[in-house]
Amino acid sequence: MTNATSTTTDRSDLAGRKEWTAFVVLLLPLLLVSMDVSVLFFAIPSIDRDLAPSATQQLWIFDVYGFALSGLLITMGSLGDRIGRRKLLLLGAAAFGTASVGAAYATSPEMLIAARALLGIGGATLMPSTMGLVRNMFRNERQRSTAVGIWSGAMAGGIALGSVLSGVMLQHFWWGSVFLINVPAMVLLVLVPMLVPEFKDPNPGRFDLWSVPLSMGAVLPVVYGVKESAAHGLDARNALIIAIGLLVSWFFVRRQRVRDDAMISRELFRGKGFAAGIGLNSLAAFAMMGSAFFTTQYLQSVLGMSTMEAALWSLAPSLAVGAAAPTATAIAQRVDRTYVISAGFVIAAAGFALLALSDTDSLWLLLVGSAVMSSGIVTVMALVSDLALATAPPEKAGSAASLLETGQEFGGAMGMALLGAVATAVYAADLPDSAPEAARKTLPGTLATGDASLISAGREAFVHSMQYASVAGSLILLAGAVLAVALLRRGSGAVKQLAPTH
Repeated sequence: MTNATSTTTDRSDLAGRKEWTAFVVLLLPLLLVSMDVSVLFFAIPSIDRDLAPSATQQLWIFDVYGFALSGLLITMGSLGDRIGRRKLLLLGAAAFGTASVGAAYATSPEMLIAARALLGIGGATLMPSTMGLVRNMFRNERQRSTAVGIWSGAMAGGIALGSVLSGVMLQHFWWGSVFLINVPAMVLLVLVPMLVPEFKDPNPGRFDLWSVPLSMGAVLPVVYGVKESAAHGLDARNALIIAIGLLVSWFFVRRQRVRDDAMISRELFRGKGFAAGIGLNSLAAFAMMGSAFFTTQYLQSVLGMSTMEAALWSLAPSLAVGAAAPTATAIAQRVDRTYVISAGFVIAAAGFALLALSDTDSLWLLLVGSAVMSSGIVTVMALVSDLALATAPPEKAGSAASLLETGQEFGGAMGMALLGAVATAVYAADLPDSAPEAARKTLPGTLATGDASLISAGREAFVHSMQYASVAGSLILLAGAVLAVALLRRGSGAVKQLAPTH
């Protein structure tokens, strides 16, 4: 291979049994990283009883994992290109496994927060490493597209699986068991050196240390400010935090544009479709996380399901998601992928439209709408991820993957904030003026009043707010369909003309 350091010899472009076996092994850390986003949903009551964290500590137990993950993705993607993606994967797996044991046996809130932060750091190494290795192992366009499709489906399914698996574990074991699930899977990664050759940039240049704090300062304040605005509203404090992040982002981008040893290579953006792929992937994440703002609340607070029952029902749409990405990649091998991506946005918009038809007793409509929407979104994510990776130089695959995933974090946070803001505004406007302040903020606050007439009005208001947010989401996705055709009509053709990367 002329574009990356590898231990393999010349061979056909087609990957064989060894590569596909390695791919299955690489899916394990990906599943665990995505599961850890939701694995604490059921564990918090037990953690409260055992560790008695303050309200602030409880928030950090939840959020520090995602903050560490999103803040270090760019750094770890660049580092993997320099020291080797396989090496970084193994280092990250060791950190992830160690942190999992530390979290499982934490004896104080501070210890659990620290362990969750280390889990996030480990996760930041695993995500770009696995996607970058997929780019390098599968040199045949058809096989790479299939692998990226499966990768995207596993990523989306892991988030849904995490909450259900944690609920099952907590029925039989103590809260720390939800973290120990990670350890056996990480041990299996000892197979990686036997299955996966090393890949890295043969001429990486110096590592730009100053870009590390700048990249974190660009990502973390914006993600934090947007998430806080989604939960508590956009106030002066959150606006200032976001503004600081945007200012640091300007300095970070400026540094990347002028330095020869930039953390983010300018060469990435010379490939047609790369920047467009990141933007469209972020838009897809916007819709997926935005819908999650109200679908889980609908199951629990409108239909009155228990947490475990709601989690099990929420798995149903994942069955469709698991088939969507591989099917989409198969179609895209016969039809111009630009139009398949655009169709994915239209399908997702149709799913949102179904959600807009829901009333206070529409379980099956909600599940079908969620399945249709998620299938469309995963179709988009799989194809634009493959497009971006295909147009990026193979030696920069780790950096390319990290930018895709960072954009996904931004898009998800924005989706929860903006669609959540629409839903919250409609909900508050629909409630009677006599409703208590807590009831006007959230449906759980209304349920806590115990007032039957107010609860009924709250459920109606919530469904109304979900309808408005779904219409907004549908319109945004239809705009995404048009945007995909406009941006990718030329870029997609360029991808098809790429020579095999060996």
